[in-house]
Amino acid sequence: MRQPVRTARHDPALGLEAYCLQGVERPFPCHVHDHYVIGVVDRGTRSLTCRGRREAIGPGDVLLFNPGDSHGCVQEDGVLDYRGLNIPRDAMRALAERSADLRVPPGFTQPVVRDRELARRLAALHRAVLEGAPLLRREEALVLAFGRLLPDWAGRPPAAHTCRAEVERACAFMGDCFARPLTLADISRQAGLGKSALVRAFAREKGVTPYRYLLAVRVDRARQMLEQGRSPAETALAAGFSDQSHFTNCFTAITGLTPGAYRALFREKWERG
Repeated sequence: MRQPVRTARHDPALGLEAYCLQGVERPFPCHVHDHYVIGVVDRGTRSLTCRGRREAIGPGDVLLFNPGDSHGCVQEDGVLDYRGLNIPRDAMRALAERSADLRVPPGFTQPVVRDRELARRLAALHRAVLEGAPLLRREEALVLAFGRLLPDWAGRPPAAHTCRAEVERACAFMGDCFARPLTLADISRQAGLGKSALVRAFAREKGVTPYRYLLAVRVDRARQMLEQGRSPAETALAAGFSDQSHFTNCFTAITGLTPGAYRALFREKWERG
């Protein structure tokens, strides 16, 4: 079995990260991010689960994940070639204001859209970032891609479910205390719900269990530490993982890159201090 190829590049000028996965055969377990993920499938078919709904995806499909959207996929036919963009909330908010005059952060209501022109523009933006094209070309590609994406596909986030406030309290607690060895009792106490009620409400709101959400929070915090130049071993401990092996497995499963490979993307940044 050949090893998948993973490449990525952080673009500080545009405020986003582009990455490419080629020849991937393994599944991606359900997980969440604290940022937006915009992706295009180049090759292969998969069964995607997002927000509790399952859908087949294939070449040309555009994937739109909001922060907090639970998503994962398993292989159906052929290896997966996929290109994606990770966009922080603040960067997306600024893009929404400039590209579509949206005064609130966009909420994508469809995780999968089939729009060939949008896929083409996103692919052009992705190539420009990965190739380190001149800033003007990257900026033009960004304007063209989001000029179609946001007016056509961005809506308001779906209406709240019952117990949303309690779930958000649980999320805030895990965000603040991610490095601690938390128990379900700890999280339930902060949320103001019983253990069973919390797990049910959390799965309904977020599409994952509190444990899976906590792992995703830890991985997101680990990304920030690695970007600052901290070593994978130091990061594993600081992010709350029980050991470096567990950290590496979780980080790679969610991001598609090992902690060392992800850290290397930002070498120039943290070496300059």
